[in-house]
Amino acid sequence: MIPCFEYKNLSKQKIDELIVRNNDTDYKIRSQVEAIIDSVKSDGDKALVDFAKRFDNTKLTELAYRQDEIDNAVSKVERPAARALEIAFNNIYAFHKGQLRREKKIETSKGVICWRENRPIERVGLYIPGGSAVLPSTFLMLGTPARIAGVSKIVVCTPPQANGELNPFIAYCAKLLKIDTIYKAGGAQAIAAMAFGTESIPKVDKIFGPGNQYVTQAKSLIQTLSTTAIDMPAGPSEVIVVGDKTSRPAFVAADLLAQAEHGTDSQAILLTSDYQLIDKVKAEIEKQLVDLPRKEIALQALHNSYMMSFESIEELMVFCNNYAPEHLILSVDNPASYNSLITNAGSVFYGHLTPESMGDYASGTNHTLPTSAYAKAYSGVSVDSFVKKITFQEINEEGIRNLGPVVESLAAIEGLDAHKNAVSIRLQQINNR
Repeated sequence: MIPCFEYKNLSKQKIDELIVRNNDTDYKIRSQVEAIIDSVKSDGDKALVDFAKRFDNTKLTELAYRQDEIDNAVSKVERPAARALEIAFNNIYAFHKGQLRREKKIETSKGVICWRENRPIERVGLYIPGGSAVLPSTFLMLGTPARIAGVSKIVVCTPPQANGELNPFIAYCAKLLKIDTIYKAGGAQAIAAMAFGTESIPKVDKIFGPGNQYVTQAKSLIQTLSTTAIDMPAGPSEVIVVGDKTSRPAFVAADLLAQAEHGTDSQAILLTSDYQLIDKVKAEIEKQLVDLPRKEIALQALHNSYMMSFESIEELMVFCNNYAPEHLILSVDNPASYNSLITNAGSVFYGHLTPESMGDYASGTNHTLPTSAYAKAYSGVSVDSFVKKITFQEINEEGIRNLGPVVESLAAIEGLDAHKNAVSIRLQQINNR
């Protein structure tokens, strides 16, 4: 039997319990990550070498891959795989290129011009997960908008392979992105290294990339412990599949398993207005699981997952929006009918022929998305994530004559006489002419 719980007609308390996930209630993960961060801050490269041996069973003599090592890894990528990466890169580039727009100057009052301009963040760090699955697609998702934005310094950290060599597909992505510096560091220690800098790894201004609960905890902590920002809290992956009488059970099962194989702490959830769909999907999962190489990982993830039926679409979507999924698949005939009901989701996949894996790899949208209900406040990674928007304003004589008295009045209301005087002294000079 599939170890996936079924629910219907739940109390509000039970629903609230189901929505909470990846919660470090005993602060065990937090305390471990704090110790890792402190070690990297104090011991730099030595700590990274020690952690590589301890966590990855890898003995490192240097932290940066040499150019010949990167070139050698690139040469191992066969043409079909290289072509797939190139197509994915081109689609991701095309989608993100359209996000870089110059804003118009706005005359808010006569003689008062305001506008915004983009400036790329100078130094960013990209964390590319390794662990049980290496993710070159994440490298493309982060590196492409960084390049489009014009970031001048891109630092890449990824866990080394067991033999210490660079994964060939990561190397090929580096070639596509024109990035030639990659560091052998993974986990919370890589986040700490990019946040504070070590002898080998430079400090960055903002860190990007998903990871497990340790990586996510490290990203959350460095925001308060350093001057480095993060993209978003992007932890263990999750999906909600919405189904009804029109859903195709084999497709739904495949989508749930695609999420479950990410990791044991992933969540794959089915919400449906058709209770009979649950048994059909379970039967399909049983069939499809048999041949999955990552079957055991998927099974453990299904222990964290569940299927729920609802009396109405509206009730279903209330739960969905409270959960605020990273990925939302509308596996129904008329996905557009749900559109106005969606308020919280990282990325939405419309209809029977749009599996989440298309967005994971090659449709063009970004797969680095907020998890753990952070989709209520965060968006996925985009070109905007790699730029700062600086406001400008210019006021001429007509502008300060028109708007100056308003500012004098507002400053007087707040009792800020120096603010008022900064305007008054200019108006006096103009009037004296």
